[in-house]
Amino acid sequence: MEKITPEERASIRAASEEVSLQFRSLIDTADVDTIKHTQHQILGRLQDSNAVLSHFNEYSEQCYAELSGEFARKTRLLKSIKSDLDHIFTKLRSMKAKLKATYPDAFPDSATSEMPDKRPNLDSPLQ
Repeated sequence: MEKITPEERASIRAASEEVSLQFRSLIDTADVDTIKHTQHQILGRLQDSNAVLSHFNEYSEQCYAELSGEFARKTRLLKSIKSDLDHIFTKLRSMKAKLKATYPDAFPDSATSEMPDKRPNLDSPLQ
């Protein structure tokens, strides 16, 4: 490795300063200050937004933790009710069929005709 002499060092320093001055002359300091100020404002807004979103996420997580058990219980209750109602309607249909077979004159023709089931299908996903 070669050692740099003090004259070479001074020459390199002078060249570096000249290049630096040339670059500085290409950039307007007012524009740089404006860009820095705008970036600082944007950073502040993003930090505020991040804080608000973090708070909202914490609040949402807390609410979900409080309500998820209740939703699960209500869902199980609704499924149980649906199962019970399906069982009741099945029994009613079989009783009606037995009554019709035993007492054919008890039901007028319009009452025994098959009516389409207009209940929503709760087993299929929502569309």
